[in-house]
Amino acid sequence: MNTNIKLSLDTRREKKDKSYPIILRLTHFRKTTSISLGKSITLVYWDEKNEKIRRSFKGTASVSKLNNQLLKEKTRAIDIINELYEKNELNFLSILQVKSKIIRKVSFASFFDYSNSIIEELNKVERYGNANSYYAVTKILKKFNQGNDLKFNEINYEFLKKFEQFHYSRGNSTNGLAVYMKTIRAIYNKAIKAGIIPKEAYPFTNYKIKTTPTEKRAIDINSIKSIMMLQLKETDNLFHYRNYFLTSHMLYGVSFIDMAFLKLENIIDNRIKFFRRKTSKPYDIKITSQLKEILVFYTKDKDKSDFIFPVIKRDTYELQYKDVLWARKRYNNGLKEIAKKCSIDQRLTSYVSRHSFATQAMLQDVPLQAISAMLGHNRLTTTQIYLKSLPSEVLDDYNKKLVEI
Repeated sequence: MNTNIKLSLDTRREKKDKSYPIILRLTHFRKTTSISLGKSITLVYWDEKNEKIRRSFKGTASVSKLNNQLLKEKTRAIDIINELYEKNELNFLSILQVKSKIIRKVSFASFFDYSNSIIEELNKVERYGNANSYYAVTKILKKFNQGNDLKFNEINYEFLKKFEQFHYSRGNSTNGLAVYMKTIRAIYNKAIKAGIIPKEAYPFTNYKIKTTPTEKRAIDINSIKSIMMLQLKETDNLFHYRNYFLTSHMLYGVSFIDMAFLKLENIIDNRIKFFRRKTSKPYDIKITSQLKEILVFYTKDKDKSDFIFPVIKRDTYELQYKDVLWARKRYNNGLKEIAKKCSIDQRLTSYVSRHSFATQAMLQDVPLQAISAMLGHNRLTTTQIYLKSLPSEVLDDYNKKLVEI
């Protein structure tokens, strides 16, 4: 094996009290690096040959106990190295990668610490939606765990069942629990892939995440027409919310966040071209006469770099993302008012335009593969979830045809 580790003093970093940090000296293919153990000692009390603190040291109640702690850290590091060697991974890692494997075992024994590190990384790459999902899980788990830290080994089948009971005791839904559990599972899978915890620790082998069918989100074509024909003044906020809904429907059911970030520069040769933020799928949609009527209103006297819709007000992406979240909340409240004005009994939200587009496409015999591409889905199964239930009136028509044969 071309890798070894030993306890040593880092004599390059003398402290004010003349002591030196106690480190693990890692050597990997003739390269060396150090891993600090958070303790320091003066040179006279360090036994370099035997890699331990001399008995004459008076800075601790028990020198033996301190040496055992240091030896334990070295043994743990050796175990990690041996495990990497047995998996035939060690020779294909750089020294910094080996060091990272050892450090992470210490730093991320806490589920919360590791989750927070993921959140930080997601925020750095401006994936604020995913970051918020991870943050929501850590927040509710901290409340469930009464503010105490949570170790990876503590999240087992029994823990998940207790968290499930806690969730339901607060009057929450099965699908709400599924969102939390899927996020916990995603964090666990990342930790396993990073070598922070072993596969054997995976708590979802026996715990199955359950979901219940959601209410029908699509509305029929008559409801869409009633929204389109609704008379509203330009000074009324509902005027904009109606236009957002119709624009989303005419742009393949585009999400509110993608629509909010559209700029005039996305309009090219009577088409709207952009990338979906969630999947990076490219869109290239022809502007119909109905859509053009809406766009003309919002693009008047604007520059190419301006946003089309009056949703985003601030400069940095993080603040712009918050602008969109707040606007979407107001938008959904506005859609409730529009539903009342149009006598639509079904709950109207920003997602309804997307589901309605998919359902109408299906009713027009558009192939499933085409609907999937228009929605920007990576998998047909995702599209099938959107279309899992035909509207009741369609089934009634089919039944009528069968009966009249």
